[in-house]
Amino acid sequence: MDAELAAMAASGATTLVSLMVTDSWTHARALMGRFLARAGADTVAITGLDDARARLLLTGTAVDERAASVIAAEWQTRLCGLVEAGALTGEELSALGASLRRLAAAAAGRPATVHNTVSGGTQHGPIVQAGTVTGLAFPPDPSPRREQG
Repeated sequence: MDAELAAMAASGATTLVSLMVTDSWTHARALMGRFLARAGADTVAITGLDDARARLLLTGTAVDERAASVIAAEWQTRLCGLVEAGALTGEELSALGASLRRLAAAAAGRPATVHNTVSGGTQHGPIVQAGTVTGLAFPPDPSPRREQG
């Protein structure tokens, strides 16, 4: 396996394991479930996620380094296996890692990196780039409007 793909799998697995002990676990589990289903993995893989989390939580501390390392290695092996079987591309693995890192950033209270792409010609309206938008109000349009009568 390509060293770059192996590194991406390791990073994704480590981030996944770190999310297992956070409030973001439900979102991470759902993300991995969708990802594994698209990659053709069976339901045993989802059960494996739940089992891994249970083992990690049973260690007695939220951050048992040894248990986390073992579980991350297992998930790295699973992700590498999907790549080697052709069920997963490097691009898909990279997208998974990015999604998991966004969840981890949100779990840690750090702002997530946001990337917006605007295409398709001229845009007439505001474009807002933000992770979360609350209480947003735009000023009234300064151009006069004619009522249709």
